Amino acid sequence: MRVALADDDVLLRAGLASLLSTAGLAVIGQAGDAEQLLAVVAEHRPDLALVDIRMPPTHTTEGLDAALRIRREFPETAILVLSAHVDVDHALDLLDGGKGIGYLLKSRVTDVDEFVDTVHRIAGGASVIDPALVQELVAARRRDDPLAALSAREREVLTLMAEGLSNSGIGRRLWISEGTVEKHVRSILTKLDLTETPDDHRRVRAVIIYLDATA
Repeated sequence: MRVALADDDVLLRAGLASLLSTAGLAVIGQAGDAEQLLAVVAEHRPDLALVDIRMPPTHTTEGLDAALRIRREFPETAILVLSAHVDVDHALDLLDGGKGIGYLLKSRVTDVDEFVDTVHRIAGGASVIDPALVQELVAARRRDDPLAALSAREREVLTLMAEGLSNSGIGRRLWISEGTVEKHVRSILTKLDLTETPDDHRRVRAVIIYLDATA
């Protein structure tokens, strides 16, 4: 397998190159910034590009931007991003690229054999995501879910509201009294922060939120 390395930390880059070479991989080029990486990939068309997210000159997203460009211009090159931090937004930009994508935290690279195996898997088309990133993605989704505050019963009531049932109809469907349904509806509207205004109907707005969240 032919690999291109990009990291502005010379010692880390040399260490990775030595590790991969010892494992039988061919390190065909190294780069200290995004432009050098793009030049290496364009010239050698490696099987995999191993990239640090933060590189010169601003140490923000240069590596990620280069990785996204490689994915567009050289889709046959797999990409493994190494990062010192969990960055959900940047990771999603990359993971949207499809197969042959990896995102690992540098601090998790402690087992050489496992790391080399991961490199092979990504080059073979697998997508590998660091467990810490998975946890952050799940947490972010929960934070962004407007229905997260609702109880299971309130979700059931809101689902039936979205089907167009009246409070009495919801009560018959769930085998609860109409008064209990009204309490659930009031709680739903409060948890969704739908204050009453003269210009709209809170029940309709609740259904719209539900449909957007479950689309």
